[in-house]
Amino acid sequence: MPAIVIVGAQWGDEGKGKATDLLGSRVDYVVKPNGGNNAGHTVVVGGEKFELKLLPAGILSPNAVPVIGNGVVVNLEALFHEIDGLEARGADTSKLKISANAHLVAPYHQTMDKVTERFLGKRAIGTTGRGIGPTYMDKVARLGIRVQDIFDESILRQKIEGALRQKNELLVKLYNRRAIAVDEIAEYFLDFAERLRPMVVDTTILLNDALDRDEVVLMEGGQATYLDVDHGTYPFVTSSNPTAGGASVGSGIGPTRIKRSIGIVKAYTTRVGAGPFPTELFDEWGEYLQKTGGEFGVNTGRPRRCGWYDAVMARYASRINGFTDFFLTKLDVLTGIEEIPVCVAYEVDGVRHDEMPMTQTEFHHAKPVFENYPGWTEDISGARTLEDLPENARNYVLALEKLSGCRISGVGVGPGRDQTIAIHDLIED
Repeated sequence: MPAIVIVGAQWGDEGKGKATDLLGSRVDYVVKPNGGNNAGHTVVVGGEKFELKLLPAGILSPNAVPVIGNGVVVNLEALFHEIDGLEARGADTSKLKISANAHLVAPYHQTMDKVTERFLGKRAIGTTGRGIGPTYMDKVARLGIRVQDIFDESILRQKIEGALRQKNELLVKLYNRRAIAVDEIAEYFLDFAERLRPMVVDTTILLNDALDRDEVVLMEGGQATYLDVDHGTYPFVTSSNPTAGGASVGSGIGPTRIKRSIGIVKAYTTRVGAGPFPTELFDEWGEYLQKTGGEFGVNTGRPRRCGWYDAVMARYASRINGFTDFFLTKLDVLTGIEEIPVCVAYEVDGVRHDEMPMTQTEFHHAKPVFENYPGWTEDISGARTLEDLPENARNYVLALEKLSGCRISGVGVGPGRDQTIAIHDLIED
């Protein structure tokens, strides 16, 4: 059975956790291939809300083995805090597997994240301050510490010493902070070693063997397409590749084994942090979407910027990820809006763009070209088929499908696991 990848099609917070959890009961492995504890999911199961930051959403699916892939950067303190919290609520986390090649977030990464953001001032990216970017920087600079390193104290200390040599110079001489001792960091990591050891495996063998056995492997990308370091709204992006191609790299599953690429897209658009946002609303409708949709970050509690649906963004995301399907979430949030605008193109200096402008400057100055669709007032939270929706809600979904360049195979009409309209089977069709 080929693999399936789920990717956010906007700036994150689209509801990937709901889609992953929905499929989790039908898959054998759920893999997180990128990001860290800066990429949160909210999943509602049996009326209970679970906020997952580092763990794959599939951790809540009794049949699936959750896997943290090699492309993830792991904060061990955050990992075990999350595990303990889930177990205290009765969840079983005993099947969790972690790649030996995943990189580790050190306390000095979080320190560097915070001081550099402050140093940037008005040019700050708007990071979560959790050290994700500096950890990926060390990974690329070949100064990183991997999961496997904490099982060899000699190697661990050598790597910490190498990583701290330059950082201590910066902390002391540029940022007026104290130097960090090698022993302090080594002891921090070694304290986790024995608890971590049973979870660590060669996940590339684990996952490819599963595919060879005709089992289903689902990869859930953290963040989203427009936060991709290559294809997103650079520099206002994350430090990894949360696209379908990145899922292959971050899991060790070859691209030819991916059968389905599913884009999760919200029925409107949100963004956390700085950066351009053509359809952003600064009026009462922006406040309405934020309040009604509960648009506050899972990790940070920061209010999300809100705007209307952007079909130009959706078409770009579909092309970059090779989407076979879209899963549309939070359609219910639009209930009660008399007329719903949808961005179908941009205008940049008087010129219409039906596709994403080539440069960041053009995108920054893009003004949305809207088409309006009639809204609905009926409660749609109980809809389970497309035909159950009021005519205007159904027409809105079909219009987005036509504008976005990919079929819509599922629609979320509420936060609950069961509040979903299945149009096409996301595994078999």
